[in-house]
Amino acid sequence: MNENVSLASSTARAGLGGLPQRLVQDGVVNETAAHAALKLAQEKKSSFVSQLIASGAAKGRDVAVAASTEFGVPIFDLDALTIDFEVTRMVSDKLLSKHRVLPMFRRGKRLFLGVSDPTNLHALDEIKFQTGMGVEAIVVEDEKLQKAVDRMLEQADTAMPGLGDEEGVDLEGLEVSGGDDVEADAVGRDDVEDAPIVRFVNKIMLDAIRRGASDIHFEPYEKIYRVRLRIDGVLREVAQPPVQLGGKLAARLKVMSRLDIAERRVPQDGRIKMRLSKTRAIDFRVSSCPTLYGEKIVLRILDPSQAMLGIDALGYEPFQKDIYMANLARPQGMILVTGPTGSGKTVSLYTGLNILNREDTNISTAEDPAEINLPGVNQVNVNNKVGLTFASALRAFLRQDPDVVMVGEIRDLETAEIAIKAAQTGHLVLSTLHTNDAPQTLTRLIDMGVKPYAIATSVSLIIAQRLARRLCPSCKQPIDVPAEALRKEGFPEAEIARGIKVFGPKGCSACTEGYKGRVGIYQVMPVTEEIGRIIMAGGNAIDISDAAAKAGVWDLRRAGLAKVQAGMTSLEELNSVTIE
Repeated sequence: MNENVSLASSTARAGLGGLPQRLVQDGVVNETAAHAALKLAQEKKSSFVSQLIASGAAKGRDVAVAASTEFGVPIFDLDALTIDFEVTRMVSDKLLSKHRVLPMFRRGKRLFLGVSDPTNLHALDEIKFQTGMGVEAIVVEDEKLQKAVDRMLEQADTAMPGLGDEEGVDLEGLEVSGGDDVEADAVGRDDVEDAPIVRFVNKIMLDAIRRGASDIHFEPYEKIYRVRLRIDGVLREVAQPPVQLGGKLAARLKVMSRLDIAERRVPQDGRIKMRLSKTRAIDFRVSSCPTLYGEKIVLRILDPSQAMLGIDALGYEPFQKDIYMANLARPQGMILVTGPTGSGKTVSLYTGLNILNREDTNISTAEDPAEINLPGVNQVNVNNKVGLTFASALRAFLRQDPDVVMVGEIRDLETAEIAIKAAQTGHLVLSTLHTNDAPQTLTRLIDMGVKPYAIATSVSLIIAQRLARRLCPSCKQPIDVPAEALRKEGFPEAEIARGIKVFGPKGCSACTEGYKGRVGIYQVMPVTEEIGRIIMAGGNAIDISDAAAKAGVWDLRRAGLAKVQAGMTSLEELNSVTIE
């Protein structure tokens, strides 16, 4: 007891008080290191705790526990917090950056702030004055706090006020070009060249690329205007610019994509190419649609590097990959990829095309529009207005001695018949259809009017696919699932007996709600002689599915369960993308 009193008085005499004194008393840090961190913090006008941890003299967890004990302030683990952007916007970016505190949540007129040093009363007072609310501190670990504040400021950076340039990127001078040669109308030119509007749009596009988004939605409503990003298949709001700027934002995007900014009554489609460096450019497919309160603009992000990832990165099981590769190596036949919009069909096709793209191979594609620019491949955008349809493009290809033909989508009987004839006459044909699984694709072709014998003799492989969010490898956690529940989910009895480890999302600073990226789930079904006979005999999708299962083909559900068992995704996510 006397020793503690003596130590407390000696540290106080040495010029330490508050949190530094407590840390020395608890043995978390020695007196010399505390003095050095305190001096450095005063010189740099920064946080004592940050300087202490940066020097390696103490661990963030130990400092947080000591601070909580000393000042009677609750402690919280930031890994368990989902940042509420509405709450963070209550405090200005300037104050957040200056004091490095995190608005966590509000309860009535009280705002709860995450801090690593609760003695920073100046920060609490400034935020209390700015928000007009009562402020309470919650102690959090300094390293986690810094990461959370940085991530929050990145999001806040996409709001209209206070936009700062990306490091090394000129937001106003960014090289952007449209997809067509048509000059934009001069109407509203002053509006769309407004520097803040230009900077805001470019910043949103850069932020979407950096965060791995697949779409950007600019949406006008009566009283609000919001911008959302689709990240890992889920839409998330990132900004709410003033509703009065909706017209200027739409006009700017239409000028960038070479659309008619004077025409606001009908939908329009265009393209934007954003050059990030000498070696990397990103394409955006732009769609405008008139709504009640203005034009909704959606940008789909097309990154050519995705097609260059290689087949191993897509998520095929080893035996599924072998089947796909074997069919790509065939000189003729038809490979069909099926699934809903946004399920990754284009990436699967282009990965195959990239494998086939050699000097000795003539490849032609007809798309609406071409989504990924692939050097060495002859790509054609169909244009129904001038008569350049999928069918007419296919006919032109067949007169130019092709080895491989890719049709963006088989939508009608004429296109289907020409594609099948091409597959029967020594060409490899790749295309897509919108069906739920592989067996239904064959019956869909019959419903279109294609002769069963033509399908049986031309279609060689069908791939059905979905995209599921991938569990974050840094924070995924094991979940105890009873054997009976696993049985109901569809896991094979033999694997349940051996023991199955199932993981679920947790959430950390490196991911979004426990998920990071997506992984493909595939049904890879070769059209065997048995399936061909079923088609010729007029069998339905159920008959084809039964025959495929007997041949060892995994349906989408079985393939998804394998991903769950491998710890790549969760049961909850699997159930959202496949049928139980």
